[in-house]
Parts: sequence; C-alpha cells; structure tokens
Amino acid sequence: MTRNIPKSVTYENGRLIFLDQTQLPNKVVFEEQSSVEQVWNSIKMLKVRGAPAIGVAGAYGLFLGAKNLLNKTTQISQEHFIYELNKIADYLDSSRPTAVNLKWALKRMLTIATKSGSNNLSDLCNLLEKEAISIHEEDKKLCKKIGENGLPLIKNGMGILTHCNAGALAVSELGTALAPIYLAHEKGIKMKVYSDETRPLLQGSRLTSWELMQAGVDVTLITDNMAAHIMSQGLIHMAIVGADRVAANGDVANKIGTLGVAVLAKYFNIPFYVACPFSTIDLKTPTGKEIEIEERGPEEVCHFGDRRTAPEKMKVRNPAFDVTPHHLITGLITEKGVFAYPYADKIQTLYHST
Repeated sequence: MTRNIPKSVTYENGRLIFLDQTQLPNKVVFEEQSSVEQVWNSIKMLKVRGAPAIGVAGAYGLFLGAKNLLNKTTQISQEHFIYELNKIADYLDSSRPTAVNLKWALKRMLTIATKSGSNNLSDLCNLLEKEAISIHEEDKKLCKKIGENGLPLIKNGMGILTHCNAGALAVSELGTALAPIYLAHEKGIKMKVYSDETRPLLQGSRLTSWELMQAGVDVTLITDNMAAHIMSQGLIHMAIVGADRVAANGDVANKIGTLGVAVLAKYFNIPFYVACPFSTIDLKTPTGKEIEIEERGPEEVCHFGDRRTAPEKMKVRNPAFDVTPHHLITGLITEKGVFAYPYADKIQTLYHST
C-alpha cells in the first residue's frame, strides 16, 4: 500500500530524520536533525509539512532542545529548565502558526514536563523522549482509523478530487484525506483520483500525485483552475481534503484553494469531506475568523523553480491557507467517526465525552 513511500519523520536509535519534501519528486533526500533551529527551519521551509507530521516533528524538536540544553550544563534548576523548555516550545510554534497540531503536541510535551515532579533532569528528558514517541505512534493508529471510517464513502467507479497533500507524506503513516483512498485501493475498489496541482508550491503535483503513483493508485493531475471544468463533466463524485485547523463551529483552515474547491463542489452538488484527527479541532477558536493565516514570502508566487515569472517589484499576496465555512462541508472524517453538518454541538459533545 504505502510501503514504497518514504516516511516523513523517522526516529531510530536516538536519531531524528526528516524526509526533505522540497526535493520531491526528483530526489529522495533525508536530513538528520541535530538542533532546535534546524527543526524550526525544516518546518518553516516545508521540508517536513502536513499538520499531523509537523506536530510529531515539533514534539521531537522539543525533546531535542531539552537534550541539548542538558548537554550544555548540568548546573540548572528544574524551574529554569522548564522555563527554557517553554521558550523552545514558543520558538518552534512560531514556525507555522496556522496548523494547530504543532501547538497541541508542544503543549502535551510541556504538560508532561511540568507534571512529572522529577528533580532529575535526565529522567525528565527520558520522559519527553517517550512522550514524543507516543505522539508519533498514536498518529499512525489515528490515520488508519480515519481511513477505516472514511472507507464506506468510496464506491466502485468513483472520481475523487483532492487538494494539496494529505497523504502519507503529511503524517506519520497512511494519511488523512488519502487514508480512505489507500484502504479502498487495497480492497480492490476501482476509482480515479484527480489531484489539484496546488499552487504556488505544487504539493498536489510534487507530493500527492507522486505518492499515489508509488502506491499504484489511478491518479490524474490537473491544474487548480481545471477543477470546475472536470466537475462539470460529471467526473467527480466526491472531494476530500485534509485540514490544518478546525474551529469549534466546524470552519476549516486548509491549504489555499480549498475554499474554491468547496464552493465548486457545492455548486455541482458534490459531497465535500474534510479528513483530520480530532486533535486538529481547536475548541479555543470559535470560528474560522479567529484563525491566524500564515502569509508566506512573495518569491513563491513570483518564481517557477529558479525562473522569475512576474515583473520585478510586483506586489504579491501569498496566504498559505484559506478558511472554508462549515456549511460547505458535507462531513468531518475523524478517528472518532464521520460527522455531518452542523458540527458545533457534535464537536462539543464528543470533546466532553472523551
């Protein structure tokens, strides 16, 4: 299934290794991470990307920071050690402000450190390492459950549109939006996947198309502005995307262009699903209006590879994400089940029951 797809994050024998996704599909390059600054840069520069994957990366990054801090000096109080950990967490969180999984994972790591009660900083580092590994392993299980819950939605002969990359490269294993597709493929269900190229950084063409091909899934690449035409021909029966943050009312922040796909799906009466782990739902964010949208540099829009495609000094907007209102979303596919619109009460009920 996804065995031919390299893992985005690997931790073995004390070594933290990221797959450099900026090199795909032309090269498969791995980079060992040796410092918090390197982890921050890898997340910021999209070497490791996808909300769940950067949550895992951030957890390991905080552990790496704790270990390096301890290696510098053993003459440090527990109170000051926790203070420094909080500074490292804030620094790592600043790399990608929209994706809530990063903040969630860092908070979970800090909670372990704060509540451990251990005065032995070496033991505290060991606890942080175990927690990062737990977050990593849990992500693998969550993705499989998301796939199992979304699988019944996929029928023989379907055309499925996806946007950006929410597959094995964006998580620890299998994917979120692509998880039901991989499981359907494994069961012999015949379908055609259409992958938006996803401007400006082409995660759909460089990553989604590549990993689906590696897995033997029937995939066709289209440019973003072809989606309406393909839908109008009756070739799309379902759209499924991932999420970087889900507000308490069900509004979804995802890769720029997702809103356009949702609007088109609504017009053509095509079900539009969002697949994400429950940790992507942020109850502290009431609606999508409160989600901070990362604005990236103009060079991503003004260049195609090394070639400049816009005039010098051209003004540019480059929001990395947009927000899809909850009423445009047919259902949220999570490890806890598939939830249909409206979402607010269901999210609150489920949160307080777990």
